[in-house]
Amino acid sequence: MPSYPFLSDQWVAEARRIRDELAGPRPAVPHQVRMNLVVTEVPFGEDPVHAHLDTSSGLVELDLGHLADPDLTVTVDYQTAKAILVDGNPQAAMQAFMAGKVRVDGDMSKLVLLQTLPPDPAAAELAQRIRGITA
Repeated sequence: MPSYPFLSDQWVAEARRIRDELAGPRPAVPHQVRMNLVVTEVPFGEDPVHAHLDTSSGLVELDLGHLADPDLTVTVDYQTAKAILVDGNPQAAMQAFMAGKVRVDGDMSKLVLLQTLPPDPAAAELAQRIRGITA
């Protein structure tokens, strides 16, 4: 299986393909969170990567681009974003936050709500498969 740099165009395309392949009924997300994400220090480009997470529909939707009127915006460096989103390392998130590598603008309580989401077996499989395509 080919592997691609995290958040590169190829990685995003393959992650979307995997997500679509795993599409099916999912448990509803109990909290509404609209979060923009800015990933800095991207090794394959000069500009930051802009992404978002939105649970307004009852599902966790993560994609590129920013939402209008988000609840919060999180700015994080590339290595930390990869550790959190690909490696699923919650300690990396806490360490980065304590070291000032994570900036949160907006409603911080919405970020805390994300940590209380119930486990989703499909999301776990998606995460495992995405780790397999990440260089």
